[in-house]
Amino acid sequence: MKVLHTADWHLGHRLHEQSQFEEQSLFLSWIGTYIIEQKVDVLLISGDVFDTGSPSNQSLEMYYSFLVKLNGTTCKSIIITGGNHDSPGTLNAPKHILGALSIKVVGKATEDIKDEVFEIEINNQKVIIAAVPYLRDGDIRRAVAGETFDELTDKYKTALINHYVSAADQCKLINTNNAPVIAMGHLFATGGTISDSEQNIYVGTLGHIGAEDFPTYFDYVALGHLHRPQIIGGNDKVRYSGSPNILSFSEINYDKKVIILSIENNKITDIKDDVIPKFREFYKLTGSLQECISKFSSLTSNSYELTPWVEIALKEDHTVNTDDLKSEAAQYPFEILKIGLKNQRKVKGIEELLENTKSIKELLPTEVFKLKCEEMDYDLEQRPEVWDAFNEILQSVKKQ
Repeated sequence: MKVLHTADWHLGHRLHEQSQFEEQSLFLSWIGTYIIEQKVDVLLISGDVFDTGSPSNQSLEMYYSFLVKLNGTTCKSIIITGGNHDSPGTLNAPKHILGALSIKVVGKATEDIKDEVFEIEINNQKVIIAAVPYLRDGDIRRAVAGETFDELTDKYKTALINHYVSAADQCKLINTNNAPVIAMGHLFATGGTISDSEQNIYVGTLGHIGAEDFPTYFDYVALGHLHRPQIIGGNDKVRYSGSPNILSFSEINYDKKVIILSIENNKITDIKDDVIPKFREFYKLTGSLQECISKFSSLTSNSYELTPWVEIALKEDHTVNTDDLKSEAAQYPFEILKIGLKNQRKVKGIEELLENTKSIKELLPTEVFKLKCEEMDYDLEQRPEVWDAFNEILQSVKKQ
């Protein structure tokens, strides 16, 4: 049996207001072919299928078309869990219909842990899946009047760990043949490396658990939430698959991957990752205005022929006129998405920042909050609990 672990598709994501529909479509086509070529039996998607809780019709069509196309391939079972970007209602709505296609969906924490645990048998091989979705604060912890912030945080972490313990116990209960057990999760694990695109989903110290906090009964933990493929805590059985597409320019210097597990004789015999093709070229140029212009001729596309996207960080001690840069760039087949100054002698205020921004949507709420604190000379580093509280409120607002 072969099991494919992926996560964080973020269908519908826009980078600096530019649609990523083209590379998302290419990824879905690629992974569909990959599943057939590798004879994958089970597909696990560990959260953040969509980039927003209200996905567009275009994103929904991509999602459902992909799932339908897998019907009739070697992939006989698909398990999808909700991430913090997903709307539990949107994911769960068609779960009964999808169930007829052997597609299990767990959009949010269930009232009965039995509904998050599945036994799959293919080719006389069995695997048990604990399909744990993103665990929202309100789903697993209840605040009590008078509790301090630290007490609330500790209670959330304890409830998080207890949820996985309960899932492991349920797996033990139904695992009569000593089959391998895989847990899914969508959370921040201690030691993980984040990118700029994750700043708006990262919640202070809430939910920080390490590889050692997962029950040892799990033979593999298929994580989503962080966009860089990585092993957590030196335990190669606790991994993030990462996002399949580049979601920010901070992600351009490492490969995107999927992870594939082989199961034989009731054991996971192999865990390997495969590199996902780069469907669009991304470039980040740093230097003086003339140095950046001199690099334009080397910015090329690839075999997928999508327009390359460019971010420019100018090393100038003063504000410069970028008209010459934009005029020169117009002669080349790439698109500049962002131009900024790398060396700034002072922190820009919110008003000044907005004047130099195409759209307020380019600014993350976390960026605005930090800027406002800087303007008010409020030291967030000395008051980390305030930063945590802001992020918790932000997450609550997003899921409304």
